[in-house]
Amino acid sequence: MSEHELERGTLLEEDTTLEPEEDLWTDDTGEDHAGWFCVATDPFPCPAEGCGFVALYMTAAHLILVWEQRDDPNLLRHAQRAKEVGRNPRVVVYEPQFGPSASYYAWEAAGRPVHAVKKL
Repeated sequence: MSEHELERGTLLEEDTTLEPEEDLWTDDTGEDHAGWFCVATDPFPCPAEGCGFVALYMTAAHLILVWEQRDDPNLLRHAQRAKEVGRNPRVVVYEPQFGPSASYYAWEAAGRPVHAVKKL
C-alpha cells in the first residue's frame, strides 16, 4: 500500500494552513494629525462582508482621512462626492478621540488601500 492510499478507518489530511487575519493598512508616518481637517458624515457601514465597522467620518481602511488645509482641493472633492451620495458631509477639525487617522496623501502614496468597495 502506498503512503497516500486510504484504508478503512484512516484520514488523509492535506497540508492545511490557516489564513492570517486580515491586516488593514495603517499610516505608519507617526504624525500627530490633531488640528488637521477631516470630513464628518452620517453613519456609513463598512462595505466589507461581515464587517461591523460604522464610519462617522470619511475613512479608508477604517482610518479617518485627514488633510492639513481646510481648503485642500482633494478634501473638497471628496466632501462633494460624499454630498452627492447623501452622506451629509461636514468639514471639521480632526481630534484624536475621533479615532485613528491617516494623512490623505500618505494613503494615496500607499496605493489608496481600502477594506472593501460598496457594490452598486
